Amino acid sequence: MTDPIRELEDVLGPQGCLTGSRVTETRIWDASGAPWQPPLALLRPASVAEVSAALAICHRHGLPVVPQGGLTGLAGGAMPCAEGVALSLSRFAGVEEIDADAGVMVVRAGTVLATAQKAAGDAGFLLPIDLGARGSCQIGGIVSTNAGGVRVIRQGTTRDNVLGLEAVLADGKVLSHLMRVMKDNTGYDLRNLIIGSEGTLAVVTRAVLRLRPLPPASETALCALADYAAVLRLLAMARGRVVLSAFEAMWRDHFIMSGGLGMFSGPPSFAVLIEVEGPGLETLLETAFEAGLITDALVARSDADARRFWDVRASERATRSLKGLHNLDVSLPVARMDEFATACARAVRRLDPGAECYFFGHIGDSNLHAMIDLPNHGNAGDRLDRIAYDLVQAMGGSISAEHGIGTLKRSWLNHSRSADEIAAMRAIKSALDPKGILNAGKVI
Repeated sequence: MTDPIRELEDVLGPQGCLTGSRVTETRIWDASGAPWQPPLALLRPASVAEVSAALAICHRHGLPVVPQGGLTGLAGGAMPCAEGVALSLSRFAGVEEIDADAGVMVVRAGTVLATAQKAAGDAGFLLPIDLGARGSCQIGGIVSTNAGGVRVIRQGTTRDNVLGLEAVLADGKVLSHLMRVMKDNTGYDLRNLIIGSEGTLAVVTRAVLRLRPLPPASETALCALADYAAVLRLLAMARGRVVLSAFEAMWRDHFIMSGGLGMFSGPPSFAVLIEVEGPGLETLLETAFEAGLITDALVARSDADARRFWDVRASERATRSLKGLHNLDVSLPVARMDEFATACARAVRRLDPGAECYFFGHIGDSNLHAMIDLPNHGNAGDRLDRIAYDLVQAMGGSISAEHGIGTLKRSWLNHSRSADEIAAMRAIKSALDPKGILNAGKVI
């Protein structure tokens, strides 16, 4: 029997199949901190034909394949394994076309998001997908994880912005359905099946992404509020009066930790960053003041002011190291987010009295994040997950809002999906990847 690595080297060439010490010369692990081992090889195909040929070889030999994008994920979905190969699309990158009439762009999977955003902007359009990791995350990974981001409230998730898709199945067959139309009611939607499947069903190679007209200039404000009830009332008021592109909330401890001290006369119970498209923000703030919802507000008078507000939201000015913190990414009914945060923090501090909990999130689209420090129980991640995901399940939420399942949340999937749903997922996986070589051990 022939050596699969030798076959891969023959097909992909020395730049397309890295082995030995050349594998670890580049980063091959994602941002999750999950366990990993160096793979037998790092595959770097430069065309769809090479992706197809490589997967056909791996399928024939039963060789596990871990697809990788920009390696910014936090769920362990791109971590390689010692008995298989990693497959990166970084050499298959670039914007192939912008169709101004259809309002779409055709993008290769290895394209960095910021590159695609700039190309859209240069053509007079907005690419509505936007993530904090825009400078390193890649289109293939974004599509494969159905990434969310900071403007879902206005533009939707990645799924809402993909019209057509090309992907390669485990056995090397290419499914190319690069449609440029919004209405395509022709049987099973394989596009939406592959979007969000985290590389377990197919390897994404190209996507047709929707473009939007460039929005009017945005207005941004950072507001101080006394309680969560005021946050909910402000959100409802904003939805009725302005075009919201972001509504981000920070609980008091997160606001302090992320560098917000000094921005108001004292740290508020809640800080809300509001971004709107077009005019109306100051009128909204005046009305909110009169209604007693806001105790103070800062309005951005320049791009630098807006970036300063966003830097606080993104913890770019954090007063402590964020390394080693446990990260939570959950969805909850908006009305119950503070209830969850309060109950979660209380239970975590029973686990570790020295625990620090920093809650923040995309409140406008039901997504709550938390960074939790367990200084006396650093290895108690499973116990923390039990606390958090039991609460999420009881409150009718989702254990993963936008980061995916990967390996870190796989054992908790039944908190958000029924046994019958998981069985259906396994049946789909078996049908499209009968040897189970694509991202084995991830998601299910």
